[in-house]
Amino acid sequence: MLKKFIAITGLTLALALPAFAATPVNVNTADAETIAKSLDGIGLAKAKAIVAFRDEHGPFKSADELSQVKGIGAATLQRNHDAILLSGEGAKAEDAPAKPKHAKKSKPAKEEATQD
Repeated sequence: MLKKFIAITGLTLALALPAFAATPVNVNTADAETIAKSLDGIGLAKAKAIVAFRDEHGPFKSADELSQVKGIGAATLQRNHDAILLSGEGAKAEDAPAKPKHAKKSKPAKEEATQD
């Protein structure tokens, strides 16, 4: 019975883990709320510390520099490594329109045959 419970619990956690996965976010441009919502294990207080550190010292040049922010350790960086962006676009405000999953391809215009 205990083995069955552990198996069910493990399966449930395995299916739930993608819900807790970090969302890519540019830590050099995002506000504290966006960072907190995007990175796993980063609450609003740590996100505000990231923004304050960035404002004081300039943009982060590597994800490892985040370890200089109080309360952010190696485990947090490792867990979020793929989601920490330093340039380009990352997570946006929730009110941004979602991109369509499949864009329709436009049909090429038919060339009209010209008679000589």
